Amino acid sequence: MNLPNRLTMIRIILIPIFTLMLAFNWPAGSVDVLGTEVGLSWLIAVIIFIVASLTDFADGQIARRNHLVTNFGKFADPLADKLLVMTAFIFLAVDGRIPAWGVAIILWRELAVTGLRLLLSNEGEVLAAAWPGKIKTTTQMFAIIFLMVNNAGFAALHIPMALILFYIAVFFTIYSGVEYFYKNRGVFSDSF
Repeated sequence: MNLPNRLTMIRIILIPIFTLMLAFNWPAGSVDVLGTEVGLSWLIAVIIFIVASLTDFADGQIARRNHLVTNFGKFADPLADKLLVMTAFIFLAVDGRIPAWGVAIILWRELAVTGLRLLLSNEGEVLAAAWPGKIKTTTQMFAIIFLMVNNAGFAALHIPMALILFYIAVFFTIYSGVEYFYKNRGVFSDSF
């Protein structure tokens, strides 16, 4: 197994640990993060999330630079990303930090684009990530980090940076999804 695939596997292994930290508030207690109280288990979860996000960035860079793109990587890398992000957004919505309708839009888009990728792969095509999709992923990840640490660093300034990032992520989620479907509308030409 090459290095990018190992990094993807690390990310996949981190997802259940991330989920457990969010679900069971263990260890108990809280920590002051830039003037904001953050639950210790959520702080551990955000550290796991950051490490997992960095492995996502690194595996793609290494795979492209060293020509180590594999079928496993094409399948597992986007799956791991979606599992990590969807898990975080679901817990954040349940905790009341973000509106459920925004999370629903993100989930719809992720599942729809995954379906589009499957349709295209049946025709021998690969749906490569475009810039709006990369911006979507980046804003989602930053929004999740700020939401998980209760807007640390911005709470004292009364700037809802976490929510601002979340709404930017929702915008790019919609925009990138529409763009992917518009550019690949030919895959549906035999359906109508």
